[in-house]
Amino acid sequence: MIVDRLQPDPRRPGSTRVVTGGQPAWTVPADVARALHLAPGVTITAAILERLDQAADEEAALRAGLRHLERRGHARRELARKLARKGHPEVAIEAALDRLLALGLLDDAAFARQYARARAGRGRSPTRIRRDLQALGVERTVAAEAVAEVVADETVPDPIERTLAQAERRAAAMASLPVQTRQRRLLAFFARRGWGGSEAMDHVARLLEGEHTSR
Repeated sequence: MIVDRLQPDPRRPGSTRVVTGGQPAWTVPADVARALHLAPGVTITAAILERLDQAADEEAALRAGLRHLERRGHARRELARKLARKGHPEVAIEAALDRLLALGLLDDAAFARQYARARAGRGRSPTRIRRDLQALGVERTVAAEAVAEVVADETVPDPIERTLAQAERRAAAMASLPVQTRQRRLLAFFARRGWGGSEAMDHVARLLEGEHTSR
């Protein structure tokens, strides 16, 4: 197998297409092509073939990772799981994630802070946010630090106040329902946002003030 030509990939700056037999056979990082001393007329040996296959797998995983990151931020473990489900080899996934990290596009701490800030603004409790971050693959300590930072940030709306405002609207919309039904639905609403136990019961009791919350 002989290299016909090398051409830049117009969709991915820094990547090179290796053309053989008149067709692009691999898309690899340009530095890999240079390291292999590829040029028109070069014979692709077994060793070069193996390295090209590996580099092409890494490039495919990288592109898939970028597409996910364009839609929203991800933790490293979460992104690794998604790439694995798409069938990318484990070695290629790790190499792609390392490149994304080096490019500053993958940062678990920054992702955790952004996620915590957004969810707190929607009324999620600190406990719920920590649990959700860990489910997304963020390390326990990183998740805890992000939540603590957001809780201490006075510019972030108080999540329980946001939840109470939402709950008040729900309580008003359910005014015609039996009080037990309203109580049950409001408690479920608080629980979905991570507020439970006596704290949630107290809030629901205040929302239903003047009515018997249990019969």
